[in-house]
Amino acid sequence: MSVTSTKCLIVGSGPAGYTAAIYAARAALQPILYEGLQPGGQLTTTTLIENFPGYPEGIDANQLMSDMREQAVRLGADIRPGYVSAVDFGNRPFRVTVDGQADEAIEAQTVIIATGATAKYLGLESENRFRGMGVSACATCDGFFYRGKEVAVVGGGDTACEEASYLASLCRKVYMIVRRNELRASKAMQKRVMESENIEILWECQTEEVLGTDAGGVTGVRLVRKDGEHFEKQIDGFFLAIGHHPNSDIFKDWIATDANGYILTDGKSSKTNVAGVFAAGDVQDPQYRQAIAAAGSGCRAALDAERFILEGR
Repeated sequence: MSVTSTKCLIVGSGPAGYTAAIYAARAALQPILYEGLQPGGQLTTTTLIENFPGYPEGIDANQLMSDMREQAVRLGADIRPGYVSAVDFGNRPFRVTVDGQADEAIEAQTVIIATGATAKYLGLESENRFRGMGVSACATCDGFFYRGKEVAVVGGGDTACEEASYLASLCRKVYMIVRRNELRASKAMQKRVMESENIEILWECQTEEVLGTDAGGVTGVRLVRKDGEHFEKQIDGFFLAIGHHPNSDIFKDWIATDANGYILTDGKSSKTNVAGVFAAGDVQDPQYRQAIAAAGSGCRAALDAERFILEGR
């Protein structure tokens, strides 16, 4: 068996992983980072980023991730394609398998998990077709582009109500597409939605198709009511708010998570229940889910890993 050793292994890319690699490289931890199945993370599914500090005119999301990656490489990080397919956190050094290759392994003194979370989608072909062209899973990220326009939000829970309320402060009209005859959100969130004059709830409706053109993006949505009535609404943006799934499944035999699969960390640190294993970014953050927050947590994870090694644990 071929074994490669490192002081710090980073699992996953995106703002958390790349930032962790930058800090770990500067700390002379010779980090190895595996980018996973989506290099750059879910941020690469959007277009212009206007709320990342330091870019007054905004920056293309893929360019931002490319710049972070290049910075990490310049500082000495070993960034590799591939995904971690199995882990053994029973003893240190920790051992992981990459791309299912059982005859090759990585041994690491510390591991930073930065595998992110995946937004849940409806599974429509048209939804995938217009992703980044009017279809979004983050109102806070992309709502700014729909000022004065009409949009739809799919979902009936707290997240959907929160995103609809946020969009209502920017948009002329917000439709909430709710498949039930009631909201699942808290009473406080329901009250906020009900009191917003420009939010209209489309009860007992499901999305059949997102409408649009390849040149202009989303132009509307086709819906079906519970009674079988089909109808369309003209919209400029289509937002999914039906939840996220943290990419933590391969770690669950070792790492403590909450009921939804988000990795639990100790207080404000990035420490997990396994000494020497740290978590950063959306895989441990069900609340903020912002690039800048993920980058900050990647910094903390690298500093925690450096301190762990220096203390000789």
